[in-house]
Amino acid sequence: MVLQFLVGGLVSAINIMIHALVTVGAVGIARSAGLRHTKWPRLHLMAVMVGTAAALMVAHTLEVFVWVLAYAIVGAAPAGSDLLYFAFVNYTTLGYGDITPVQAWRLTGPMTAMNGILMFGWSTAVLFEVLRKTLEHLVSIGPSWFSSADRGQ
Repeated sequence: MVLQFLVGGLVSAINIMIHALVTVGAVGIARSAGLRHTKWPRLHLMAVMVGTAAALMVAHTLEVFVWVLAYAIVGAAPAGSDLLYFAFVNYTTLGYGDITPVQAWRLTGPMTAMNGILMFGWSTAVLFEVLRKTLEHLVSIGPSWFSSADRGQ
């Protein structure tokens, strides 16, 4: 059981590092893009949000592949299992249960889910902050495109 926690903790730490790197990059790019003056602020806002979400989805996909590699190294899934499917089902907390870990590695599924839900929560916070900061800037440069209904007033 200790080995399962060590492996799960190591993979989670690697994924946290990946997510931190992508977050720093995405926020930096979103910040510089969000601070530009534009003739089409709504389109600009959409582009910043889509770009940020796409970068975060790439991070999640890379993180799933880290779990796939870990599953392959330790033999966590039954022979012949689709490890990519198994990792995605666990990481997204979908939990179909049609593939279950081998008995010796049964804690890897919940640890993958715990890691995934933490990363999704983090991504949600990043998206919200990028949206908030970009809107804040767009309001400061030209409130004419921004109606009082958009401001919540």
